[in-house]
Amino acid sequence: MMNLTINAPDCVASVTHAFEAYEKALIDNDLAVLDGYFWASEFTVRFGVAENLYGAEAIKAYRRQCQPVGPGRVLDGTLVTTFGDAFATVSTQFRDGVTEDQGRQMQTWVRFDAGWKVVAAHVSVMRSAPAS
Repeated sequence: MMNLTINAPDCVASVTHAFEAYEKALIDNDLAVLDGYFWASEFTVRFGVAENLYGAEAIKAYRRQCQPVGPGRVLDGTLVTTFGDAFATVSTQFRDGVTEDQGRQMQTWVRFDAGWKVVAAHVSVMRSAPAS
């Protein structure tokens, strides 16, 4: 029978560790580490603010030409939810430290033999109202 225990503490800790390492690599613009956290598959998807990327190679190419995330990025409301010991979602809100816009990020993580990998991601931004 499949184990679908919700939020087993050891599993939450493991995903949280992977997510935090991913976020550090994002802020440091460590492309090799970021690449390693995405599932190396044509089935990996990342929907961004202005781009729809299909496949790990498209995600890698995007990372090499996009503006790096700045050190002012601050997360808020991060929620890790695990289902069994091999599937998780991580949802968070963020601000970039430059604008008042609120970003939202959703990631689907799967534990493979090589560790936790992002198999799907979605990033969006809620634009703040212009000053009058």
